[in-house]
Parts: sequence; C-alpha cells; structure tokens
Amino acid sequence: MDWTNIFATRMDRMKASEIRELLKLLDQPDIISFAGGIPDPALFPTQAFQEALTDALSPANSSAALQYSVSEGYGPLRDWIVDQMAELGVPCTRDNVLITSGSQQALDYLGKMMLSPGDTALVTWPTYMGALGAFNAYEPTYDRLIPGGNRSAQDYAETAEASGGRVKFAYASVDFANPTGETLDLKARESILDLADDLDIAVIEDSAYQSLRYDGDPIPPMLALEIARKGNIDACRTLYCGSFSKSLAPGLRVGWVCGAAPVISQLVLMKQAADLHSATLNQMAVNTVARSVFAEHTTTLRRTYAARRDTMLAALAEHMPEGVTWTKPEGGMFIWLTLPKTIDGGDLLKSALEAQKLAFVPGQAFFADRSGANTLRLSFSLADDTKIVEGMKRLGAAIRAAL
Repeated sequence: MDWTNIFATRMDRMKASEIRELLKLLDQPDIISFAGGIPDPALFPTQAFQEALTDALSPANSSAALQYSVSEGYGPLRDWIVDQMAELGVPCTRDNVLITSGSQQALDYLGKMMLSPGDTALVTWPTYMGALGAFNAYEPTYDRLIPGGNRSAQDYAETAEASGGRVKFAYASVDFANPTGETLDLKARESILDLADDLDIAVIEDSAYQSLRYDGDPIPPMLALEIARKGNIDACRTLYCGSFSKSLAPGLRVGWVCGAAPVISQLVLMKQAADLHSATLNQMAVNTVARSVFAEHTTTLRRTYAARRDTMLAALAEHMPEGVTWTKPEGGMFIWLTLPKTIDGGDLLKSALEAQKLAFVPGQAFFADRSGANTLRLSFSLADDTKIVEGMKRLGAAIRAAL
C-alpha cells in the first residue's frame, strides 16, 4: 500500500529532527559529542526521586497515583508552580496553569490552537528547532522576528496577508536561548510586547532554561512585564512555557503553560482530546522533589554547568582559527559558533565525524528559511572538562582542514 496517498498534506512538513538523529551517536564510545542539549544524568536528584516515587506508590497515595486524573494537572504541583511564577513577578492562580507532557507538548498545542494553513508565525533567525517541528504540522508561513528591529506591524501584517493568512503569534526563547545561548534584554522583550499589541497577536515565551542563570542580573519574563502594564494575567496575551526537563529530569516529561485563564481552559480541551492528562505518578514525584530539593539542586546545576561553560569558552579562545566567532552565554547549555562563510556546517560535521570523531549540530536546521549554513551549536552540559578541551582542539583542527 502506498500510504502517501492517504496522508494529510501536513505530513509533507514533518521532518526528522537532526538533533534526535545525532543523539544516536552518544552510544558510540569513541565519539566526543556536543550535539544534544542534554542534562548530565550524573546530576539527576535520583535519591530524591526514589523516595518520592516510593511515597507516591504507598498504600495511602497509590490509588491517586495510578488512577485517571484531571486534565489540568496535579493540583499540588500547580500550586508549587503558582508560587514559583509569583517569585518571577507573575501573580496567578491554579486556573492559569496547565501541566503538559514537557514544554514540547505545550508548543504543539499552541501551534494547533492558533495556526491555520497559511497563517504566519514570527520566530527569530535562528530559533529552537523543536518549535519549528511543533508548528510545522499546522502548515504556517514563517517570518523573521527581530526583537528591537525597525519593521512595522503593518509590514508584518501585509507580508502575512500576501502569504494567505495573518500573523498569529510571536515565539521567542528569551533566556539563554536554544540554540544561541543569548538572552533578550529588557528593551527587546518590551519591543516584542509592543509589536504583539500592535498586531493583536499572542506571544509564546519559551523559558525552559530560566533557572539556569550563571552570570548577570535576572530579567523579568515577558509575562511579568505585560502584567505590570495591564494589571492582571487574564488581560495578557503572553503564554509562558516552563519545564522541569532541564532543572530536574527530562525523562518524566513534565512541563507547564501559564497564561490567561480563558486560553488555559481551551488548552485543557486540547489536552482532553490528546492524552487525557499527563502521567499522574510523574507529576506527584516532581511535586515532591521540587518542594524538597529544587532550590538546592538548581544551585548545584548552575555551579557545575557554569564551570563547563567557562572551560569551553577558554578552549574556544585557544583553539579556534581566525574568522570564527561565538556567543558568550550567561546561562543555559549552549554556545553558538559562526564560521567563515566558505564553510558549511553540515559538511563540517561529516568530516569531523570521520576524521575527528567529533559531533555537534549544524546550525542550518535552526533557521526557518534554511539559511545559516555557516553556523553550528555546541552543548557544554554533558561533557567533562577533559572532553571539552579535547573536543575544541579537534573542532579547531576540523575547521582548519575545511579552510
């Protein structure tokens, strides 16, 4: 049977994740990989989760842990998130929080909720590859979001109309972005809110790395800035997507959306239709661990990852040839390299794998228009200092060979 004859047209937009394919290389012991944005499993709060799961499966709690539950999410965990959001300047209630199966599911739901074929999503160049993957299924057009740029709302609207739809939202990873590691400053965040007001569109704020700041002063989330403007969260157009994947454990797939209650109620309907609810056992465990060790654990993560970032930055300075530039992130897991224009990141990966036993992510996959061929992303979260130094030495040799 030729299944392509009955697939929906959206399947033409679904592509294999280049990062997910590269992660298979981690099973090869001779490869030094900086490809996946993966937390170090040696740092997982394993003992805390063992105790939390034992408690969740105790006679007193097992009925709730193993039974169907409400689509909105486990109430005590939503309460913990409410408290955390308040510390970020976002006063809200349970009604403003939906638990999702990772923030990736949140992006999928938001794309499904807002995008009709031909509508426009505003994204940065480059942007998170997973967001493009989530939105692609709903057949949008992409336009470049330049925070603080001088393009007018009218220009964006006319461009979207010419593509057969309208602008529906602006998407941005605001703190230590995947893939660049860069952070949007206060002016840039305010400019996105201004543009969204002018266009009457939503703002999707991806804050998966918010708790991993190593240097500099914290900047309020865009949702907090908008609440300061409009008085309360239910008057806001910003939807904040958070995750426990980078702070506690990615395998449990627990994330959340925080936003105006009328939008959350619609997302709940989507959750009901998709998977009924996220795994209750996982939510109960995350709630217990978050309440007991979150502050202490994220402090350990920041100290460890900051040291690895510093090692990578120093090794880049020592081993990169002239003409290569890179970002200097204040947090997160990534450093973004821009290569001389004569070098293609995909070709460089092929040669580096073969000659240097080295893996990274070519940057082109992070651009909606498939530009950025002379860029690449490095993740410093998983490798120790020895591998980082050796890896940057090998990368420098690979770039010199390409030059």
